[in-house]
Amino acid sequence: MRRRLLTSTLVVAVIAVLLLGVPLGIVVSRLIVDEAAQELRAEATRLVGEVEYARIQETPLDPQQLEQKYPGRHIQIYERANPPKATIVGTAPPSGQQMAEDAQSENGIYVRVSRDREQIEQDVRARLLLIVALAVAALAVAVGLAIVQSRRLTLPLQDLAKIADRLGSGDARPSRHRYGIPELDRVAEVLDRSATRISDLLTREREFATDASHQLRTPLTGLTMRLEEIVAASDQPAIVREEGEAAIVQAERLTAVIDELLAAARRQRHAQAEPVAIDEVLIQQITEWEPVFRGGDRTLLLEGSRGLKALATTGGFGQVIATLLENSLRHGAGTVTVTTTQGDTYIVIEVTDEGPGIADEIAPKVFERNVSGGGGTGLGLTLARALAAADGGRLELVRRRPATFAIFLRPADDNGPTRVVTGPA
Repeated sequence: MRRRLLTSTLVVAVIAVLLLGVPLGIVVSRLIVDEAAQELRAEATRLVGEVEYARIQETPLDPQQLEQKYPGRHIQIYERANPPKATIVGTAPPSGQQMAEDAQSENGIYVRVSRDREQIEQDVRARLLLIVALAVAALAVAVGLAIVQSRRLTLPLQDLAKIADRLGSGDARPSRHRYGIPELDRVAEVLDRSATRISDLLTREREFATDASHQLRTPLTGLTMRLEEIVAASDQPAIVREEGEAAIVQAERLTAVIDELLAAARRQRHAQAEPVAIDEVLIQQITEWEPVFRGGDRTLLLEGSRGLKALATTGGFGQVIATLLENSLRHGAGTVTVTTTQGDTYIVIEVTDEGPGIADEIAPKVFERNVSGGGGTGLGLTLARALAAADGGRLELVRRRPATFAIFLRPADDNGPTRVVTGPA
């Protein structure tokens, strides 16, 4: 590209110099010739006046004085007399081409002034050489400017190519480079925006993979517990059948969780919220988690109002409850109580235990990603809050000691617009 820029600039400069230089040379040469002729004509006219004055004063012309006054001129003066009188002053007549101008008076005085044309041609050549030198200098300046401009254009383009190549290789860092050229700066700005979007997409993909692995862990844990129950009760057909059916339910729930995660990744969960029977989801979760709580000599209780319905997705709401129960199992102590109440604008589901609660330094950021006070992944509560918000509700820490989390869901008869809350109310 740099070579093409140099070539095109040089061609344009040569054409411009020719279009300006050739007419300028012709005009300058004609001006020099015309100026020389005009000068000779003026000298001839002036000489006629001097001869007339000398004739009136009856003083002879001094050839030496005329030669000093008109150097390099061949002067011929003719006076009307009987016989005619001629005077020749100055250098010898030029042997080659000459330029001559005449003048005469009414009293019969005729003057011719001549000069060698070679001197005029030398002056023309000198001026033409000056024009050629200026043209060459102009071409040199044009080439220099073309080199500078080509570097100013090609280096940013090479830099933009490297940035685009880096984007293609997965490095989505914005370069923030600007070059002082509006068009190239526009391209750089577009690439920076593309890099930001790609970075956001990659971040969301990584978060989705992390969230999926975390969300799938809970139903897999429940499925594992059911399979362990089956193995332990292999000599009791009725229990094996019951636990097998429960394992099937867990597998179906695992499939539902995967669907929920994919829907959340595509931002489709708002449209899927529908009336959900709160009791069914809570009983199903308590049934799943009761064996592991019982194994740790702990108790699960369900209290509060029955028969409530809220706008949610079964998988999303169930996953939120599962996360809270798992947190109570790992970080809490004593009896875990799930309480449901009907408020004016929300249905509230509270999960509380009898443990030491949440430390003061952790409580303000307990819902932040990668924040954990007990060696966990720091993702459970973050994802649970996101799932609740996707259903148009919210998840809050309402009491630190003992730890009490509350899920606020819209009633099933609420036809108002979805209000997503991602921070504390």
